[in-house]
Amino acid sequence: MTRIAIVGVGAIGGVTAALLQQAGGHELFLCTRRPMARLSVETPEGLVSVQANFLTDPDVAPVVNWVLVATKAYDVAGTAKWLERLCAEGAPVVVLQNGVEHRERFVPYMSMEKILPAMVDCPAERQSLDKVRQRGVMHLRVPDSAQGRDFVELFAGTSADASVVEDFLTVVWRKLCFNSAGVLSALVAQPAGVVRDEAMGEVALAIIRECAAVARAEGAHLEDNVAEMVLAAQRAAPPDSINSMLADRQAGRPVEIDARNGVIVRLGHKHGIATPANRMAVALMETMVAGR
Repeated sequence: MTRIAIVGVGAIGGVTAALLQQAGGHELFLCTRRPMARLSVETPEGLVSVQANFLTDPDVAPVVNWVLVATKAYDVAGTAKWLERLCAEGAPVVVLQNGVEHRERFVPYMSMEKILPAMVDCPAERQSLDKVRQRGVMHLRVPDSAQGRDFVELFAGTSADASVVEDFLTVVWRKLCFNSAGVLSALVAQPAGVVRDEAMGEVALAIIRECAAVARAEGAHLEDNVAEMVLAAQRAAPPDSINSMLADRQAGRPVEIDARNGVIVRLGHKHGIATPANRMAVALMETMVAGR
């Protein structure tokens, strides 16, 4: 039996736990800050009651075969407290986080070869401490390596769309193009349908185009019309859906502004690419959160 720890049981961590339970043959350990006694996930196939060991103390964490990190990008230091015991026998750490700096965040705490970055795309929302709603398929992409193929095998027989890809860099930057425009929803405190407005759509296009320009400078291969493709997809999504940044802001939590828009500004500066739309979004969000 494969022993798998999931650190962070929000929307993505919850859906991941439900899928791994459906796969069978795994013993799950759910590592959280707040105590949990149960977890239910409303999936497109029905309600899943996750059977797992719930942990809140890193000092009593067991040794496992895999660690899946589903915490927010700003909580790396807190996540790292779990890794020493969980990874005592060399378990790889799969980083299921937003952004493009998966390895960079965790390399201060463990060796680079043990870190597997993952792109996650799944419409899901945490409805309460112990309940998650999954609206659609979970897509998982990891680099094509022996470690990546072993990770994909963990989800065999489930509804997850999990696979390895040769050009992982392009995959994560394309996802960031989607995530970057999500800041608008969080700024105006409205669900995803806000980008159906013509004026808001134009602002979204500016944010995405800056992201794509930086992505290409970093080596990603994106379509010339990627911004228009992303906006069309966002406008076709359920108008009442809530992205994680908006959910965090509504709950009074920190937001992933640096991982989603700040990185575009930082890397744009490195490459000499102007990013005024993202720079404004970052300044507005940081000011609003600071004055919460």
